[in-house]
Amino acid sequence: MRYSGADHRLLSALRDCGARPRVAAVARAFSFAGEHGAVWLAGGALAAAVDRERRGGWLRGAVVVAGAHLVSMGVKRVVRRPRPRLVAREPLVRTAGRHSFPSSHATSAAAAAVAYGALRPAGARLVPPLAAAMCVSRLVVGVHYPSDVLAGALLGAATARLGAGWVGSPQPLGDRHPLGNRRPLAGPHPLSAPQPPTRPHPPAPPAPRTTGAPA
Repeated sequence: MRYSGADHRLLSALRDCGARPRVAAVARAFSFAGEHGAVWLAGGALAAAVDRERRGGWLRGAVVVAGAHLVSMGVKRVVRRPRPRLVAREPLVRTAGRHSFPSSHATSAAAAAVAYGALRPAGARLVPPLAAAMCVSRLVVGVHYPSDVLAGALLGAATARLGAGWVGSPQPLGDRHPLGNRRPLAGPHPLSAPQPPTRPHPPAPPAPRTTGAPA
C-alpha cells in the first residue's frame, strides 16, 4: 500500500515539530503510554475501581478498547505497509513492529474516546482531547503516515460503536437482581424463614344458666 504526496508532506511538517525538545518529550510520553493501549486499559480499570455505579460499563469499555487494538494488529498483518522513512529525520521512538497501517495507537485511542465518553460527561470532556493528542504524537515521532492515523481512528471509533449497546448497559455488573427486572409476587419473601403453623384457639365454654328461686 503506497502513500500519497500529501501524506508525506504532512508527516514531514509534523516530524519537524519534533525537533523542539519539549514537543519531542511530550510526543514520546504519549507514544510510550499508548503502547498496546496500556493507558486506556489502565484508565478503564481505574475508573471501574472509583465509579462503582458504572463499574461494569468501564470494564466492558476496556474490553472493547482491547478488542479494537487486536483488530488493528490483524489488519496490519494483512496490509503490511512499511513504516515511513524520512530523509535526515530519524524516528523519535522505537516501534514494536515494521508495519504502519493502521495506527494501533490511534485505534485504541479512538475506541476509548467513544466507549468511555458515553459513560460519563467527564469522560466525554477529557478522553477525546487526549485521544487526539495521542494520534498527533504518532506523526510527530515520525512512525506513521497521516492516512495510517486516520484509518486507525476510524477503525477504533467503528469498533466502539458496534459495542456501544453492550458498554452502556444500564445495569452494572454484579448489581442485577436474581429475578431480573421482574418484581416478586405479593407474599412472604422467598428467602424468609418459614413460620410455624398457628393452632386454632378452642371455643369458650357456654355460660352456666341460672334459675330463679321459688316464691
